[in-house]
Amino acid sequence: MKKLMVLAVALCISCPSLLCADDFLGAPVIPGGQTVTSDGSRLENYYDMGYDEAVNFYKKALKSEKYIKFWDRGGSTYIEEHLDRPWHSITILSRDKGGTSIVILKDNWTWIIGTLILRFIGTFAVLTCLYIALSISGAILSRTAKADATKK
Repeated sequence: MKKLMVLAVALCISCPSLLCADDFLGAPVIPGGQTVTSDGSRLENYYDMGYDEAVNFYKKALKSEKYIKFWDRGGSTYIEEHLDRPWHSITILSRDKGGTSIVILKDNWTWIIGTLILRFIGTFAVLTCLYIALSISGAILSRTAKADATKK
């Protein structure tokens, strides 16, 4: 009987889904929602709860996390993770008809590479603008210096 109890406890600890611990890729999921889309990289649920209630749930669930950023965008809240968790973002959307949609996305290399490329191109765009501005000011200053030298 003791072995059976130990086995049952070990099974519950190793399989959190048996304990009804709702999560997707380690991100907390509000229980009781209607699943709209679910695959390995995206989970979209619809809830009959208020938008503020959903935002408060995630603020409470993620308050102890250090590298989580909340972006309030009016009718939506974007929660971004800046560490090495399997999930990348949670988007909470207020629906016009009432209710709330919550979308959890998996972290992927497309987002990472896209961000790096954008920063790379942005850096060279800024450097090009500075080079052009310095070239124009250098040409103006050299012509002004030549004109002053010829007058003296």
